[in-house]
Amino acid sequence: MHVPDGFINVPVSAAAGVVAAGAVAVSLKGARRELDERTAPLAGLVAAFIFAVQMLNFPVAAGTSGHLLGGALAAILVGPFTGVLCVSVVLLMQGVLFADGGLTALGVNISDMAIVTTVVAYAVFRGLVKVLPRGRRSVTIASFTAALLSVPAAAVAFTLIYAIGGTTDVSIGKVATAMVGVHVLIGIGEAAITALTVGAVIAVRPDLVYGARGLTQPLKLRVGGELVDAPGAEPTPVAARSDGSPRSTHSTRKVWIAGIVTSLVLAGFVSFYASADPDGLEKVAHDKGIDEKAEDHAAADSPLADYGVKDVTDARVSGGLAGVIGVGVTVVAGSAVFWALRRRRTSDASPAAVPESVTSEKA
Repeated sequence: MHVPDGFINVPVSAAAGVVAAGAVAVSLKGARRELDERTAPLAGLVAAFIFAVQMLNFPVAAGTSGHLLGGALAAILVGPFTGVLCVSVVLLMQGVLFADGGLTALGVNISDMAIVTTVVAYAVFRGLVKVLPRGRRSVTIASFTAALLSVPAAAVAFTLIYAIGGTTDVSIGKVATAMVGVHVLIGIGEAAITALTVGAVIAVRPDLVYGARGLTQPLKLRVGGELVDAPGAEPTPVAARSDGSPRSTHSTRKVWIAGIVTSLVLAGFVSFYASADPDGLEKVAHDKGIDEKAEDHAAADSPLADYGVKDVTDARVSGGLAGVIGVGVTVVAGSAVFWALRRRRTSDASPAAVPESVTSEKA
């Protein structure tokens, strides 16, 4: 689904860039409300995990592969605004360092892969958890369905963008049919990965799943044939920080370590066995002639272009090193952004941030 340079003309690419910039600005403001002692440490990890899993192309049809987009997963785990930022960070790292997704098309990719997937997925997810029985299984079912629908939604969005600003004269009807058809299949893989990941986190720390908060009944685990309250299902105990803001007493260190190790293994080792077939967009673009005016990537000479380390001749080592570097850079960049937003929220909420006139009036 990464759109390269040359697929979309300059005016529409610029317009998409404006839309993406506006959405990121809104998300930066919204993420300050979502990021707390639980989500702030995990948001950068979620971005790194999405980067790692996107390297694992899986076969979906003859000669076609797909990979995780990640909007649904990010929105459910850390919130929709933070989710948009997570996927945007991944797309930026991929475009700048790995020549994956055009730089002039970055606005198109953020609009399509970060905004559309996150908005559609979270809207579907919230609608389902309101009508399904409250519990762990319902959250997993809602995650699966939301992720499944988010991928063809992104395919439809790309088709609409291409209908407005495509650089080749092709049948939009045929493009839409091909894009939606293959991305429904890719959506099944996206749904499975999302549901399994959300289910795994809920099983050990349900309080860390943003989308599971506010349930009217506590999440349950089956222990010895009986259902018991899951650890963290009750409101998370908090303690006061030195500045008076709340601090969670549940550590996320074990979850963070497990997540980063998993991401490194996936990107550094498992990615070598990913499908080498073109992904859904590449296949449709080649079959329908969309790629006739595709341009070389501006970062094609990057030392990490095409997910390999330049001058490392062994393909396994080269790809593994590139994956590990990508996970490291993404988790650092993402964590820096989210911790800065978290600190901004804390400073805004601290007593020192309250105007003196307001405190005097209260007194």
